[in-house]
Amino acid sequence: MNRVVITGAGVISPVGSGVETFFDNLTQGVCGIGPITRFDTEGYKVKLAGEVKGFDPEAAGIDRAQAKRTDLFAQYAMAAAIQAVEDSGIEGAVAPERFGVYVGSGIGGMQTFVQETEKLLNRGPGRVSPFFVPMMIGNMAAGNIAIRFGAQGPCLPVVTACATSSHAVGEAFHAIKYGLADAIIAGGAEATIIPLAVAGFSNMKALSESEDPNAASLPFDARRGGFVMSEGSGILVLEELEHARARGAKIYAEICGYGNTCDAYHITAPQPEGIGAANAIRLALEEAGYDGEKLYINAHGTGTAMNDKGETLAIKKALGEERARAALISSTKSMTGHMLGAAGGVEAIACAMALKTGIVPPTLHLDQPDPECDLNYVPNRAVKGDPEVAISSSLGFGGHNAVIAMRKL
Repeated sequence: MNRVVITGAGVISPVGSGVETFFDNLTQGVCGIGPITRFDTEGYKVKLAGEVKGFDPEAAGIDRAQAKRTDLFAQYAMAAAIQAVEDSGIEGAVAPERFGVYVGSGIGGMQTFVQETEKLLNRGPGRVSPFFVPMMIGNMAAGNIAIRFGAQGPCLPVVTACATSSHAVGEAFHAIKYGLADAIIAGGAEATIIPLAVAGFSNMKALSESEDPNAASLPFDARRGGFVMSEGSGILVLEELEHARARGAKIYAEICGYGNTCDAYHITAPQPEGIGAANAIRLALEEAGYDGEKLYINAHGTGTAMNDKGETLAIKKALGEERARAALISSTKSMTGHMLGAAGGVEAIACAMALKTGIVPPTLHLDQPDPECDLNYVPNRAVKGDPEVAISSSLGFGGHNAVIAMRKL
């Protein structure tokens, strides 16, 4: 079986775009959460989000005509993919039929869906855009990326809510491991900071209602009251190790394990004892051959009461008490907010950079630790932890659990 490495990465996020800027801001504790500017929040209980600031599709490499017929989520995905492909140098270095794209979205083109619905209701069916369907459907980010880079191999958009891009990366890893491709562009994107999405998440009591950006996204803190919705994209280039070495590619880390389970418990709530999440962690670490090396865990860490408590239990179940307490764990959602279907992609990149640099980003604003969340969540300041193995955990509505394991190489 093949070994798989990360040779490129791209990020569009509330804490900056580009891998170096993104990770520098994470390690410096920069918070990307602020007042919603996309619409008037009068009458909304939720006032904050993690918005991508200053995004310019043309500056990101997307021509004006394509941008006009592409939903924002797919623009974010394309922009991050362009970064990742340029970073890797993979374009032209892999046979088209051995080059794939696994890029998903938890929700897809919701902004387009709402805009075109308003046209239909207010102006009639003749005003609905002929690009409505290809702009709205969730697979179009992957399709457009494949077209842009001539990737004629496996193309698999994944939709598993907040676990979407971790599943995409994990499935891409297995596709290369088992010989189905030599390189795959993998990750996810989301762009749903719009009135309907904010109202929907707010009315199900999932979102923080804090109006203080420094007291809104509070993973593992006793004051936590829900997650902060955010947006963006995280894309990686995965490549078979010998293929990467043969062309002298830069390598961030080796992906070596993947866990995929379901709670089979509830449509939104996690299983309280963390059984499904623990099994996903075990599967990923078993495939990775983990044997107690220094471990960094980028936790799902949403800042909801049930998630953070259940995830703490899951880590203990999967690792055992001693190894769980020795692990360095953080939630970068404390800075980025929850990027939904894009979260796993950007958090996998944070893991790869932690392995490459030895620096573990913090859980920001963790000032009042919950006694039931009693592991080392790296409060407030990055540490030089020099981890040898890292895992990224993503847990989605519907009970979907995805865990990616990687090693320093």
